[in-house]
Amino acid sequence: MKEGSAPIRQQYLRIKRKYPEAIVFFRLGDFYETFDEDAKLTSKELEIVLTSREMGKGHRVPMAGIPYHALDNYLARLINRGYKVAICEQVTKPGETKGLVQREVIRVVTPGTVVEPSLLDTKTNNYLASLVLGDGEVG
Repeated sequence: MKEGSAPIRQQYLRIKRKYPEAIVFFRLGDFYETFDEDAKLTSKELEIVLTSREMGKGHRVPMAGIPYHALDNYLARLINRGYKVAICEQVTKPGETKGLVQREVIRVVTPGTVVEPSLLDTKTNNYLASLVLGDGEVG
């Protein structure tokens, strides 16, 4: 972690290290924010503004965000393009605890794990296979 990074930046980096292969949608209030390379990628893929934010003394990082209520729309676009997305939510409310709001990844969505109808393409076939193991047999 970079010396002088803001606590929110340190929290984000700890979470990102656990999901290096995923785009991390990091909940900040009413937005899901992406940072660094994730921000550059989501800005390009979703055609949203790439900006930057100071996250420590003189330390600006690339940032791109979406409103929380539009998550399914943007998530579907990334999943349909083959990306893995980790959804990181605020698990404590601001003001409930001293210091930083706690955040954790509550789900990871990939093209192979989508089950929400709102994320599936309604104009193409969407297949689901299931195997049941029991008594040494597969059915």
